[in-house]
Amino acid sequence: MVQQQVKSVWQHMVGVICLNLTYRKQVKELLPKLFKRYPNATAYIRGKYKTQEKMLRPLGMSKIRAKRIRLMSIDFLSWNRKDAMALHGIGKYGSDSYRIFYKNEIPKDVQDKELKRYINEL
Repeated sequence: MVQQQVKSVWQHMVGVICLNLTYRKQVKELLPKLFKRYPNATAYIRGKYKTQEKMLRPLGMSKIRAKRIRLMSIDFLSWNRKDAMALHGIGKYGSDSYRIFYKNEIPKDVQDKELKRYINEL
C-alpha cells in the first residue's frame, strides 16, 4: 500500500491526492522522488509550482494535482488533525485512511477496496 511509503501525515495526504484517478503503481514510483525534494508541507509551499507540476505529470492531471497539494499543504499547517476532510482535496478515502492509519479507528462505511482488504487482514 502507498501508506507504507510515507513518513508523516502530510506525506500520507499527498499520497491520497496522488492516488485520485490513477494507478497505485504509478504513485508508488513517483512518491519517493517527490518526497525527496519536498519532505513536508513547508518545503512544498516554498517550491516552484512549475517544477511540482512537471514532477506530477506522469500521473495525469498534473496542474490540478499540484494545485490541490499546494492548497492542502497550506491548510495542513493550521489543521487541528480531527477530520481530514477539512483539508483541501481530501475526501472520504483520505478521511478513512487517515482514521485507520493515524487514529487507529475503523470507520463503519469504508468503500475503498484496498482499505477494506487491509481492515480484513487486521
